[in-house]
Amino acid sequence: MVDVTGYRREKPGNHPPNDYPGYSSTAKRAPKRLPIRLEHTLTETTGPTFAGGWEGPNQADLTRAGRGEPIGERIIVAGRVLDEDGRPVPGTLVELWQANAAGRYLHDGDQHDAPLDPNFPGKGHVVTDAEGGYRFLTIKAGAYPWRNSYNAWRPQHLHFSVFGPAFATRLVTQMYFPGDPLLPLDPIFNSTADTEARRRLISTYDPELSQAEYALGYRFDIVLRGRGATPMET
Repeated sequence: MVDVTGYRREKPGNHPPNDYPGYSSTAKRAPKRLPIRLEHTLTETTGPTFAGGWEGPNQADLTRAGRGEPIGERIIVAGRVLDEDGRPVPGTLVELWQANAAGRYLHDGDQHDAPLDPNFPGKGHVVTDAEGGYRFLTIKAGAYPWRNSYNAWRPQHLHFSVFGPAFATRLVTQMYFPGDPLLPLDPIFNSTADTEARRRLISTYDPELSQAEYALGYRFDIVLRGRGATPMET
């Protein structure tokens, strides 16, 4: 008999569903039929690895991409990528993308009536170190309207992507900030049914990570699976 007592089975509601009534556009995006199984190719199951540096140098400082300083509140965001046993996941690519301080993305699809910042790229990436650690210096993203319902605004947030040992294992999540009054009203945040799981999407202010008179520091660990997993977008 196989001993399965040590397997940390995830609780229901740990991740958001594909179709959530409060998030109106999921009605158009969610699958209507059962998925079809497609066998993975060799490329999908054996890559990527980042030891060779094909993804390019780390772009961990989003405040130095232009000719001058970007507008907004500087923040440091750091954490570790961990497995279900708390072990570090080294050598994996962590991507970050976000709106600028005015709540606008550097993307043609974003036509929000807010200014773009020529000195802020809104994206970066790093490869985790031997302890699974990552660190970004960036600008705190602004809230923005998104027309999900009348007067709907997205809370301030950052998007994260983590690549695993294969392209098919890429995971995507969002990080929020403590004390944001928009969180109780946001259907994307609240689509994660489990209360404890939702709390894992909120970063923690860390005075030890902050730099005096320069930037506030926020800690955000990303747990890939298990009962303590960070909620991921499927």
